[in-house]
Amino acid sequence: MLIGHGDFGTKSSGVRAKMAERVARDVEAALEAAGIEASVERPWSRVVVRTDRMLDAARVAATLPGVAFARPAVAVDPELDAIRTAVRRLAEAGPHDASETYAVDSDRIGSADAHDFSSRDLDVEAGRIVGEVTGASVDLDDPDRTYRIEAREREAFVSSIRFAGPRGLPVGTQGRVAVLVSGGLDSPVAMWRLLRRGCVTVPVYVDLGEYGGADHRARALEVVRTVAERAPRADLRPRVVDGGELVERIVEGTEHTRMLSLRRAMLAAAEGVAEAVDAHSVATGEALGQKSSQTGWNLATTDAAVSLPVHRPLLTADKLDIVAAARDLGTYTDATLPVGCDRIAPSHPETNATVEEVLAAEPDGLLAAAREAGRSAEIHSP
Repeated sequence: MLIGHGDFGTKSSGVRAKMAERVARDVEAALEAAGIEASVERPWSRVVVRTDRMLDAARVAATLPGVAFARPAVAVDPELDAIRTAVRRLAEAGPHDASETYAVDSDRIGSADAHDFSSRDLDVEAGRIVGEVTGASVDLDDPDRTYRIEAREREAFVSSIRFAGPRGLPVGTQGRVAVLVSGGLDSPVAMWRLLRRGCVTVPVYVDLGEYGGADHRARALEVVRTVAERAPRADLRPRVVDGGELVERIVEGTEHTRMLSLRRAMLAAAEGVAEAVDAHSVATGEALGQKSSQTGWNLATTDAAVSLPVHRPLLTADKLDIVAAARDLGTYTDATLPVGCDRIAPSHPETNATVEEVLAAEPDGLLAAAREAGRSAEIHSP
């Protein structure tokens, strides 16, 4: 199987090699976790996986950040007859019937005298064989199936199936981010988007005490576990912050600005975790205008509670797109389980608050207490 890298092809050769090596090791770890025996090599820009469970391995590899594609392939000697035989074998194995159009995409890679054929020769020969075996028509613009041939100096790889990966950057290349997670639809998707851009995402769950409950906490931990499967070598153990006392103080001391003080306390707790794990920023699953606490004015007010940058990967995302992403990620079912945690919001929440208004109602020392709770958060191990 051949694995292509994601969004780091334009980087310097040294950086590219280091990132490709990370992808190789992530693939190795993910296959081991899935119980798939395989050898993983990185002889050049591609990662090469050799295993008897090619399709299963490709499906696993295609979930990992930094992977652009995984192609189950037949490996043969880099000779025209051997490549012809491999193409025929794949076309006969199918399933590829006459109604399915096809194209051939070939590359001959190496020194000029490494092969006695050109990439054009490969296209013509492979195309002829596929048409002969299947009776299908050629479509070079939008084929149903593409036969891909990479002829390198020592080996050639022939494939007819491609599993698309998430692309992006391998996890661990962009430092750590403390991510507030609630177990709902949004935060796991935000966590995933940061993972696929190379960040180690440290999940921060603020336990709301009697306003949350065991069901709320269990849901949050489960969706985090699902996302963490896509980063098998990273430490994505959730940090659980004891926020029960903080919430009680907020509920007793505030009214229409209550949700803003709660968000500020959560951000402060995440900042405390960030300090403990050496994270460069914090992040949330908030989207602009989705809730009363997420208006443009209110986001500015809540951000004032912390000194670290606050990232919002879903800032401009529509809810339908977030739902679709959660389904693809595998967190949708757990994230939509009913839980009893909606008793904090006031009847008339503020939508256009200033920092001064929030501070006037906010309990003294709230943010300092939240930060300290974050620094002493419990590390949850599955």
